[in-house]
Amino acid sequence: MIKRIALIGNPNVGKSSIFNILTKNNVHTGNWPGKTVGNKIGKYNYKSNEYIIYDLPGTYSLVSHSKEEDIAKSFIESDDYDIALVVCDATCLERNLNLVLQTLEINNNVIIAVNLMDEAKKKNIDVDLNKLSKTLNVPVIGTCAKNNVGIKNLLDTIESYEKKDKIKKNKMTIEKINNESSKIASDVVTYHDNNYNKKTRKIDKILTSRITGIPIMIIGLLIIFWITISLSNYPSDLLYKLFNTFGNYLFKFFNKLNINPIITSIIINGLYKTTTWVVSVMLPPMCIFFPIFAILEDYGVLPRIAFNLDKIFKKCNSCGKQALTMCMGFGCNAVGITSARIIDSKRERLIAIITNNFVPCNGRFPTIIAIISMFLIGYSSNNSFLGAVILTIVIMLGITMTFIVSKILSITILKGIPSSFSLELPPYRRPNFIKTIINTLYEKALKILIRAICVALPAGIIIWIFSNININGMSLFEIITQFLDPFGRAIGLDGVIILAFILGFPANEIVIPIMLMGYLQNNTISDYNNLSELKNILVTNGWTIKTALCTIIFSLMHFPCSTTCITIKKETNSFKWMFVSIIIPTLIGMIICFIINLLFIII
Repeated sequence: MIKRIALIGNPNVGKSSIFNILTKNNVHTGNWPGKTVGNKIGKYNYKSNEYIIYDLPGTYSLVSHSKEEDIAKSFIESDDYDIALVVCDATCLERNLNLVLQTLEINNNVIIAVNLMDEAKKKNIDVDLNKLSKTLNVPVIGTCAKNNVGIKNLLDTIESYEKKDKIKKNKMTIEKINNESSKIASDVVTYHDNNYNKKTRKIDKILTSRITGIPIMIIGLLIIFWITISLSNYPSDLLYKLFNTFGNYLFKFFNKLNINPIITSIIINGLYKTTTWVVSVMLPPMCIFFPIFAILEDYGVLPRIAFNLDKIFKKCNSCGKQALTMCMGFGCNAVGITSARIIDSKRERLIAIITNNFVPCNGRFPTIIAIISMFLIGYSSNNSFLGAVILTIVIMLGITMTFIVSKILSITILKGIPSSFSLELPPYRRPNFIKTIINTLYEKALKILIRAICVALPAGIIIWIFSNININGMSLFEIITQFLDPFGRAIGLDGVIILAFILGFPANEIVIPIMLMGYLQNNTISDYNNLSELKNILVTNGWTIKTALCTIIFSLMHFPCSTTCITIKKETNSFKWMFVSIIIPTLIGMIICFIINLLFIII
């Protein structure tokens, strides 16, 4: 027998955690509202039955005012399920009961899971589950999903539940539901300590203060960059050496097999070296940055960031939720683009998508960090903190441009007034560190790496072709760089740098190796493992502080990578907005570089 379950609940009540436990699905669960935007479907077997479970978007109400509410309402009103499993938060049951009562008006086949019972116990809050069950005339189960407490009881209750005929009820007004929720909550919930959330309020007074909120965010960002820079260098070097050693063995193996030298060169110098560069440069920072970011997310920090930036985004006529999408862009712009689904307004969603590229992704950090280390602070590892400070300043420039461009878009091609949204500031919770790290490495780092490898493979072939096909004694690489050189010089760069960014379109990580290949006129991806040697090569080929500054700016502001462009097309269903997302940051980057170049000439 197959039973279908609709899983519904307010944002941030642990609904997705219950979904993961029941379905054994390793979907990452974050501590900020709007994590689930579309339906997720899972399956599980228990005793004699098979179950299909639909994880609906987190919603506060079935009164359709947002995309999440509309999806949840439409599904609950349908006949596509047998049981509605409503997940509630034991620490704020009154607010959750609004959704319970609205669901019961539509369908009386309801089971309630009162989750976060451990949090309620810490705050000296008692919930009389039996009394709540009798009052609502539905089964009520207490759970603590993160510790797997109460799950077996929940499974048994679902398994033994017999579906009833629908009873149509007279719908109550929102005001009536709020009065009813308050009455029920006062009967079943006992607060032994009225100051149960005093600690949260004290922390929020600091983190969400107009005076201290944003400075603390900037300092936090600096610390994250410092940790990422300090810890990622060594594993990156190790990976590079391992890949290089294996590549040498692979080259000898191909020679022993008498494989055609051209094929060997394409595979080793093109495919292999390009792809292993992406892995060695991209994997270590992702394995550090993503888990740190996910832990902060689970602690409940991201909603505070959105709260702090909401007023600024509203002044730009956009939505405060854009702050969340911007944060996700730090790891991968494609992920930031996808997360824009949490924004209900199409206009504001487009603004978030178009401006997301002003935040540098994990793929652009290596280029920016390497140039900062060589030309602005020296390449000693002792200067990693100063490097983090300068990197933070660069990032703040990108964030500032996000605000400026959002405002310009909102008064030109995407006119409109900012929409309001409900943003819950969840309680601070200690995450499950091991589970969060494992899920993050799998869901984000590994998947993004695989996607980058998929685009790096054909890029390796293209780079090999440009470097090895000669016309009148010159490679295609040299011919194109000479053509681009006057334009590059006008914006403080050169033809090699411009072509490196163009060929780096599939993966930003390969930009500097392509530059080296052009300067050294090699026919393969070049080594820049040693920053001291790299700086000497760049200086020999005309690099100055001006070139370094312009390259940093152009790394920060240029067209998105191929993966991000594909994601923009998919999310907007339009080539138009993909091209707009390409043109705007590239044009702004060129203008700023031109101004920097002009200032150096004048000075």
